[in-house]
Amino acid sequence: MEPDDRHELGRREQAILTLERRGFPGPGAKERAIREELGLAPVRYYQLLNALLDDERALAHDPVTVNRLRRTRETRRTGR
Repeated sequence: MEPDDRHELGRREQAILTLERRGFPGPGAKERAIREELGLAPVRYYQLLNALLDDERALAHDPVTVNRLRRTRETRRTGR
């Protein structure tokens, strides 16, 4: 790992955040995009996304998306 690598997100992490910024027209469209564009199973995608939400590099890369997703996650946790 290069010294600067730990301060920047990798391509996969950036692609996950990019996908999260998009809107999807209906049920199943997002899961289809996850499989086709990222080559990931939806379960794995959401595991990686959840870890990204706690990563300060992700916050620095896309604060609007990360903060929106953090609020959504917190709302779901307190609603349980």
